[in-house]
Amino acid sequence: MPDHRLRPFQWSDVPAITAIYRHYVYNSVATFDLEAPGEDFMAEKFGHILALGHPIVMAEGNDGALLGYSYASVYRPRPAYRFTCENSVYCAPDAQGRGLGSAMLGEVISQSRAFGFKQMIAVITAEGTGSIRLHEKLGFRHIGRHEALGFKFDRWLDIVHMQLAL
Repeated sequence: MPDHRLRPFQWSDVPAITAIYRHYVYNSVATFDLEAPGEDFMAEKFGHILALGHPIVMAEGNDGALLGYSYASVYRPRPAYRFTCENSVYCAPDAQGRGLGSAMLGEVISQSRAFGFKQMIAVITAEGTGSIRLHEKLGFRHIGRHEALGFKFDRWLDIVHMQLAL
């Protein structure tokens, strides 16, 4: 029996989402945020994604704890980009390496196709080899690299772009 289940977003997830994201802000280069947003900001962000009908997938442990989340939403705001989405996937630090990222992102890809998105873009810090491997495993291809695009933890960071035709 799996130790988790995938389910839709619930408003009660906001504190756990905020805590998971906070970990990545302060302990990794997975995000270029330098200060962690609070629950109000995250509730507004997820409310906007939900209002658009875009996919949000949560991974919940058998004990009810939130283990991770993934979503796909607006790549760029201009109307010509309306068939292209950008994905995000975050696992709780103690839930990494259990296949949750693959399960959540796989479901987000499926729901993105059903929504009508035609292309999915992943924007990944080049040091994020685990994230790059995850996206490769799910069929994304490398489409570019931007050098020294972000500055965090006193160093310049490259960004890798990957794409999946839906």
